[in-house]
Amino acid sequence: MKIFGFAGFSGSGKTTLIEKLIPLFVQQNLKVSLIKHAHHTFDVDQPGKDSYRHRHAGCTEVLVTSSRRWALMHELRGAAEPGLTEQIERLSPCDLLLVEGFKHERIPKLEVYRAEVGESLLHPHDTNIVAVASDKKVDTKLSQFDLNKPGTIAEFILRHVGLREGEK
Repeated sequence: MKIFGFAGFSGSGKTTLIEKLIPLFVQQNLKVSLIKHAHHTFDVDQPGKDSYRHRHAGCTEVLVTSSRRWALMHELRGAAEPGLTEQIERLSPCDLLLVEGFKHERIPKLEVYRAEVGESLLHPHDTNIVAVASDKKVDTKLSQFDLNKPGTIAEFILRHVGLREGEK
């Protein structure tokens, strides 16, 4: 499994870029998975549904399954948040694992940057960032890509992780 991450502040366009990249990878017959780190409380379950009611009644895990998909909800109930490595172990094998968030993990990452967000660049302080994608020119020695050209970014990622021939 090859792993590649995306880092950037909220509003920079990470999710939108990833959404454009995934079909490009899938078109090349790659099995792609994603782990997204949320910095806030989130819920994938709906109030009133049986699984929600069971989880709120005290279950640590609730697995919902159907003929089309399954989902496992796990309540930490005060336990420490699992790290990226532990979460990766929960996934089925794939060719390419994309990671959104987990800024401080030691994985190769693309910084997604928009000056209009008003935040500073991350790559000067993170040696794991290997390239920058932005809607404007950025002062950097790293490889730089136009945020609006996902095909070029996809090819860079595939070369970088070793799923395509060529230099990193």
